Amino acid sequence: MKQFFKFMFASMLGFLLTIVVFFLIIGAILSAIVSSASSDQETRLTDGTILHIYFKAPIDERSSDNPLENFNFNSFSSSMQPGLNDILKNIKKAAADANIEGIYLDLSGLEGGMASIEEIRNGLLEFKKSKKFIYAYSDYYTQGSYYMATVADEIWLNPQGVVEFKGMSAVIPFLKGLFEKLEIEPQVIRHGKFKSAIEPFILDKMSDENREQLSTYVNAFWNHFVAGIAESRQLSQNEIRTLADSMLLQTAEDALKFKMIDHIGFKDEFYSLLRKKTGQNEKEELRYISLKKYTKSADPAPAKEFTRSKIAVIYALGDIVSGKGKPDQIGSESLSETIRKAREDDNIKAVVLRVNSPGGDALASEIIWREMELCRKVKPVIVSMGDVAASGGYYISCNADTIVAQPNTITGSIGVFGLMFNAQKMFNNKLGITFDSYKTGPYSDIGSSVRPLTLAERQIMQNAVERVYSTFTKRVADGRNMPVDQVDSLGQGRVWSGVDAFKLGLVDVLGGLDVAISIAAKKAKLDNYRISELPEQKDPLKQIMEEVSGDVEVRYLKYKMGDYYQLYNYAEKFQEMKGVQARMFFDIAIQ
Repeated sequence: MKQFFKFMFASMLGFLLTIVVFFLIIGAILSAIVSSASSDQETRLTDGTILHIYFKAPIDERSSDNPLENFNFNSFSSSMQPGLNDILKNIKKAAADANIEGIYLDLSGLEGGMASIEEIRNGLLEFKKSKKFIYAYSDYYTQGSYYMATVADEIWLNPQGVVEFKGMSAVIPFLKGLFEKLEIEPQVIRHGKFKSAIEPFILDKMSDENREQLSTYVNAFWNHFVAGIAESRQLSQNEIRTLADSMLLQTAEDALKFKMIDHIGFKDEFYSLLRKKTGQNEKEELRYISLKKYTKSADPAPAKEFTRSKIAVIYALGDIVSGKGKPDQIGSESLSETIRKAREDDNIKAVVLRVNSPGGDALASEIIWREMELCRKVKPVIVSMGDVAASGGYYISCNADTIVAQPNTITGSIGVFGLMFNAQKMFNNKLGITFDSYKTGPYSDIGSSVRPLTLAERQIMQNAVERVYSTFTKRVADGRNMPVDQVDSLGQGRVWSGVDAFKLGLVDVLGGLDVAISIAAKKAKLDNYRISELPEQKDPLKQIMEEVSGDVEVRYLKYKMGDYYQLYNYAEKFQEMKGVQARMFFDIAIQ
């Protein structure tokens, strides 16, 4: 009886703690909503204000209305920041704003993909044409944050800080040994000798083909990176490469000696410089405004004459899946519906599809491709590629009128595969579980996870993969006006950098979203237009209820597991995969 009461009270305590945590989260959410509502009124600036660009969270493609976005479980608060779309709008707005004296680039916490960093850096380079200053400060520069900092008039570094400068690398985890220990057999059917998405399941290191493609696009990224820094810092590319290859930047003094930074100083000394630049005395509080608050300020650009003509920017972000998908996925049904509505809206004169996706379900990609094809027949369709638009991400892009990518976009990967797991030995030998079955025909249980594929079943799967690959390459050939044989030679699952894809004809123009919008306006013959961002974001309260019902768990797991969440996420993707896949499976982090 004592044990009964012990477990009963323990269960009650656990339940009560869950309720307390739940209401703490709800309270934080409501606080965020109230704070957001109170900040909806227009922000007014005074002369000599500095725009403070500080990255509190990873850079998202689009600003979110979701109060739980980037929720901090330590402080039970949301660290929302503008998405890439609003960051770029704010930088452009600041260039024309007489109240903005310059930009304070605070880079201590920058996290983002290479193409996103490139896009912001290009926006800052455009800002410099206004003759206003940009000063950068950080306690520590990663390679990505330093690359962005090189647009600044002066780069400052904490006396105890360093500039991380070592060259680029990409690490891929291989799971063959894990599956061998678990006695799980990955059964892979693929087309494309470069389709490296499945290699981590069957190998313990990169194949020669994978190493070749990885070295090609990582070197392309590094060459572009080095060239940009050399031009900004007025150094030779050989000098830049030597600094990285010899690890010569080990202290702040080293960075100053080799002209990679301009000043060593503490933040209070940096603030004194900013006060002088804006005519403030030392006793005044520095006048600066955050990106989030600046979003609410009036645009100084002359108001355009009202027009009903619009260019739709449709965001396609995440893995491609069948159906509606989750908020961080591209659902074939939901994205197709969005494209269809844009096609049928007579006020929308052109469409820009912003793609940031490693691909996914091949059939879902084909469904989206069809809507893109229908849309292209009635109005211009332009694709703007973000950090990655590969495999299925390229599939849904290939028939656009124009494809725009950054030099360091990851793209291509024209190839497909099928993947199933045979866990028979694990169940038999590890768990002592055996299986028996009755079936009406020889193929009734094809795809079973408790027995290996037969030769006939494997051939059926191979035929399916070949059919999908043939369709994929035909779609690319038609969209890019290339012979199928040429597409096949560029395909085989091979990944390319944006700059190499441009040279090979897989991409038409190098640039960002602004370039894609300009091309869309020109093709639609529009001088005056409005931007309509789609799909429309849900009401914040509805998002909260959906988050509380499921996605909060995901965010909490990300918070607790840190870098290890990626492996957990892969396990989740295994379960979601159905049919033939056109995807880059592992996120390749280039550092």
